[in-house]
Amino acid sequence: MAKSAEAYRTISEAAAEVDLPAHVLRFWETKFAQLKPVKHKNGRRLYRPQDIALLKGLRRLLYAEGHTIKGAQKYLRDNGVAAVAALADGGELAAPVPASAANTATESSAASVPAAMKADSINALKSALSRVEQAKARLDKALAARS
Repeated sequence: MAKSAEAYRTISEAAAEVDLPAHVLRFWETKFAQLKPVKHKNGRRLYRPQDIALLKGLRRLLYAEGHTIKGAQKYLRDNGVAAVAALADGGELAAPVPASAANTATESSAASVPAAMKADSINALKSALSRVEQAKARLDKALAARS
């Protein structure tokens, strides 16, 4: 007989549902403070439905979207548990918060950035791209000389 959707899961049941080994779930508990399964008095972990959703969301971030552990931690901090859990059901990834907007409490959106600042950013990016392309050309020339 199958468990109801609201039933708690043991670590082996949770691991099977998320399609990961149990040791990965234990490791994730050390890396993601928001992941806190209930511990029975005998020490066994019991995963609630919201824990399973969070695990599935983390799995998507780490395996499907290619985030690192630190990247997933940042995504979780910036967007919250509910946003990560929503990823389990095929939800959309939240757009990253621009660094300038994240650091300035008065800015409500990236649209409030003046056009001059946008132009400066574009010019800086074009300059950086040019330098990278020049470096690549030098590396290609050096590699060709070695052959």
